[in-house]
Formats: sequence, C-alpha cells, structure tokens
Amino acid sequence: MRKLIDAAGADAVIPSLGSRKLIIPHDTLAYRLRNRIERFFNKLKHFRHVATRYDRRAAYFLAALHLASAMIWMS
Repeated sequence: MRKLIDAAGADAVIPSLGSRKLIIPHDTLAYRLRNRIERFFNKLKHFRHVATRYDRRAAYFLAALHLASAMIWMS
C-alpha cells in the first residue's frame, strides 16, 4: 500500500506500529494535523442537524455548519 502511495506522489502520514521491527518513516506534523481534523469532523457529527443535512438549500446548510463549528470552537 505504501508503494502505491509513493507512486501517486503522496507522503505516508500514518505511523507504523511500535512493535514493528522495521520502522517506516512518516511525517509527524502532517499526522498530528490530520488527527486534529478527523477529531473535528467527529465532533461535528454530534450535531444532528448538520450530520443528517435537513436543509434544502446549500446556503442554509453552510450557515448551520458555521454555527456548529463556532460552537465547537468555543467549547
């Protein structure tokens, strides 16, 4: 899988297991930022209105998304 990632010109971000004999290098900063973004989307899914997308118009959905993001940011 990592050969396919390298062939596509991307960098390996997920670290290998600690018990692995051959440690594969990874980008620690990119992994930390990726994890932060994944945790944000997980928190965003707790807002049912955003997760199920009840709005008919994209502008209303974007407004709900901004509101939920601000609430997450303030907590």
